[in-house]
Amino acid sequence: MLKADFSQLLEQYPFLVVDGAMATELEKSGCDLNHALWSAKVLREQPELIAEVHQRYFEAGADIAITASYQASFAGFKAYGMDEQQARETIARSVELAATARDRFWQEYDGTDRPRPMVAASVGPYGAYLADGSEYRGHYGVDDQTLKEFHRSRMAVLVEAGADLLACETLPSLQEARVLSELLAEFPQTCAWITFSARDGECISDGTPIAECVRALDELPQIVAVGVNCTALEHIPSLLKNMSRHTRLPLIVYPNSGEQYDADSKTWRVREHCSHHSLGSEVAEWVNLGARLVGGCCRTSPDDIKAVAEYRGEVAAT
Repeated sequence: MLKADFSQLLEQYPFLVVDGAMATELEKSGCDLNHALWSAKVLREQPELIAEVHQRYFEAGADIAITASYQASFAGFKAYGMDEQQARETIARSVELAATARDRFWQEYDGTDRPRPMVAASVGPYGAYLADGSEYRGHYGVDDQTLKEFHRSRMAVLVEAGADLLACETLPSLQEARVLSELLAEFPQTCAWITFSARDGECISDGTPIAECVRALDELPQIVAVGVNCTALEHIPSLLKNMSRHTRLPLIVYPNSGEQYDADSKTWRVREHCSHHSLGSEVAEWVNLGARLVGGCCRTSPDDIKAVAEYRGEVAAT
């Protein structure tokens, strides 16, 4: 998909609906994701479960499915015994599963109120491969060339497998965003969104102001949207305000559910002051602040995405 095609699609709808958490739904199906490969492990062992999750999100109203390739990389799979061909097949499978679920859903869908869903191939940060939490700090201590070599090979596979666009997501640093945007030039037939993880309403995870990040990406020809994901709900309004003042690109947000992860106990807990917030209760404000793509990240569910899609329907009807 080219940027012009994506932009034309955005002109037809108040906003587009992105899907929600993959890992949460896989865990509900009994998957143990306490592993460095996270949901990418399931690509190899139980791919049918991933297809089922995609199906549930399409049924909930998602216009865009994000593939289960966030943690999938040649380096990561090699560390767990896969050869290059096995890694290539597994990365490509993430796109094929989402596309097959999309095509099956669309063949049976008889409405006219939504676009044919798209497949966005997840390109997770270098820190996800390290599996040491650095994806939320961003200070990798590596140069641009190292990052390019890490990302290039899997981006090539994801594009070749037929993804409609790339989701360069949960980026903790502007350095990595710039590297990925430069690599896009090697794949002129595709486009991408870039989303950062943010630590508050002003800055991304490594401390760089979000305003500086979106300014740096504003004029790049293959970027279709910029924004944040895997970020606390309460920071989204401030981040949208900061971003809208410094970019003309469409804004995308897909935050976490409102729960907070406890790294010591490896559990999630609801923060008291966020207990009444959800994607469904907040989406109207986000759209009013300029969000053109809205979905969910960690701990969100098809019910959350259904609420977002229902709001889109209400807006479209007015």
